[in-house]
Parts: sequence; structure tokens; C-alpha cells
Amino acid sequence: MNPIDLITARNTTHGDFTQNAIYGQELRSVFRSSPQWLNMPPVQREALDMIACKLARILSGQGDFMDHWDDIQGYVELAKPKAGQSISSSSAVLIGGSV
Repeated sequence: MNPIDLITARNTTHGDFTQNAIYGQELRSVFRSSPQWLNMPPVQREALDMIACKLARILSGQGDFMDHWDDIQGYVELAKPKAGQSISSSSAVLIGGSV
């Protein structure tokens, strides 16, 4: 499938990319404004970013497209094992060797 056809097909389920970007960035901004954001392990922050992406697609595309909801559930499951861990107890190491 060529890129234009793919974009057209995704517009049906994922919505307009520009609107998607607006919703996604607004949601991420809310997340990052939380006083707890920097205390969360990277896995949980990434899961929330991906959930923001899926929520933006739901809001600008098809809300009844089950893949979006299944993906959100998957990101929750990936983040749950890190619940209760602060950034200091996370095993993630950033470039440069420190968290």
C-alpha cells in the first residue's frame, strides 16, 4: 500500500492526524503538569504517553474501534508491574549512566 492510501485508510479509524496531534499533545501536557510525573518510572510515563495517543485516536477517529481500547488495556498491563516504584527505585538507566 502506498503512503497516501495508508493515510486515507487510517483516517477512517484513527481520525485526522492534525486533530490527533492536538488532542495527544494536550493530554501529554496535562500528564506532565502533574507533580507526580517526574516521580514515575519511565515505563509508566511511556505507557501514559501511548495511552494519550490512543485516546486522541478515539476522540478524533472511531471511538468504537476495538484496537484502540485493547491497546490502552495493554499499556495499562505493561505499566502495572512498575506501580509502587519511584524513579529512584526504577532499574532504567538513561544515556550518560544516571536516572
